[in-house]
Amino acid sequence: MHTPSATPAPRPLILASTSRYRRELLERLRLPFAVQSPEVDETPLPGEAPAALAARLSLAKAHAVARLHPEAIVIGSDQVADLNGSPIGKPGSHERAVEQLRRMSGHSIIFQTGVAVVCEASGFAQQDLAPVRVRFRELSDTEIETYLRAEQPYDCAGSAKSEGLGISLLSAIESDDPTALIGLPLIRTSALLRAAGLDPLQALAHSLAGGVSP
Repeated sequence: MHTPSATPAPRPLILASTSRYRRELLERLRLPFAVQSPEVDETPLPGEAPAALAARLSLAKAHAVARLHPEAIVIGSDQVADLNGSPIGKPGSHERAVEQLRRMSGHSIIFQTGVAVVCEASGFAQQDLAPVRVRFRELSDTEIETYLRAEQPYDCAGSAKSEGLGISLLSAIESDDPTALIGLPLIRTSALLRAAGLDPLQALAHSLAGGVSP
């Protein structure tokens, strides 16, 4: 009598980022994963467009960690805010955040969020880009100061957290991948993981069958 072979366990998954926002987003897929800093230089190349920078860095981060863990499937991601073709990064300080929000007041910004999935052992390496167009209201200096003191978004590209009070600074968000603005486009991430051989629902079924919680 033929006994069906057991479904092989999925490859380990690693998020090549120490961002708590990306970690919290990836947890929504209910996949067990580790986190490792990719140690990648994020300096833009001369004349590099924001979309190209986000795409390059997301892939570089995934490759950097995949080289250390060749059997794993590694997710890399990067986000660059694009104001009229100029990249806007994380402010890092209150003063720079004030400057960024003054520049963006009344303007549309495109947040370019890149995601890449790499597995050295299988030779898989693919990436995608999820642009999100955000329109800021005309903001007064008092509104900017009040918001920054309340939320202190100094580790966020563009100096605003759309998932928090920062939503009050905006007049519109246009996106086909809603979590991209927070830092990890989960629709595209899920598609890349399936292409790499790690389907979140199949992995969950395997985990449940084995009696192990994801």
